[in-house]
Amino acid sequence: MKTQSMYKIWLLTIVSFFLSACSVFETTATQIDRGVDEALTIFAEDIDGSEIFLDQSAGYLVFPRALRAGLGVGAETGEGVLRIGGKTVDYFRITSGSLGLQAGAQARSIVICFMSENALNDFRKSSGWRVGVDGSVALIDVGAGKTIDSQNVRDPVVGFIFNSSGLMANLTLEGTRFTRISR
Repeated sequence: MKTQSMYKIWLLTIVSFFLSACSVFETTATQIDRGVDEALTIFAEDIDGSEIFLDQSAGYLVFPRALRAGLGVGAETGEGVLRIGGKTVDYFRITSGSLGLQAGAQARSIVICFMSENALNDFRKSSGWRVGVDGSVALIDVGAGKTIDSQNVRDPVVGFIFNSSGLMANLTLEGTRFTRISR
C-alpha cells in the first residue's frame, strides 16, 4: 500500500514538473505565429479538403505543437492562436490531465474550427473553455493523404489532430481546457 502511494506521488510530481517546465520555456508571439503557419501548411498538404473547413469557419484555433506524456497519470500542454478571417486575434494555452491506463509521449498538431458564429462567440466569452463541459468537439480522425468531406460534417465545432510523432494510444480532446494567454 505504501509503495502505491509513493508511486502516485512520484507520478504527480513528474506531471507537475512537465506542466511547469512548459510554462518556463514560453514562446513569443512571433514564434507561435510561425509555428501556426507551418502547421497550417502541413494540414493543407496532408489532408485533402482541409481548406474548406478553414474557409467556412467563423474562426479556428491552431496549436502547432501540443505535447502529451503519461505513465498512469498524463498531461498535455501547448500554445497556439485563434484566427478569425485568417488573422491572429488571441493566443491560447491548451492543458489537460488524465488518470488511467496510459503510457508514452507524443507531440501533435491540433486545429479546431468553429463552424458557426454562436460556437465561436461562446468560446470567446468563456474564461477557460473546456471540451465536454462548455462545448463538444467533433473529432475528425484523419491521416496523411486522407480526404475529408465537409458535406458530412455538420457539427458546430470540429477538431483535427494530425502531424503526430511519438506513441500514445488515445485520440481525444475530452477534458481539455483552452485558456487565453497574453503575448
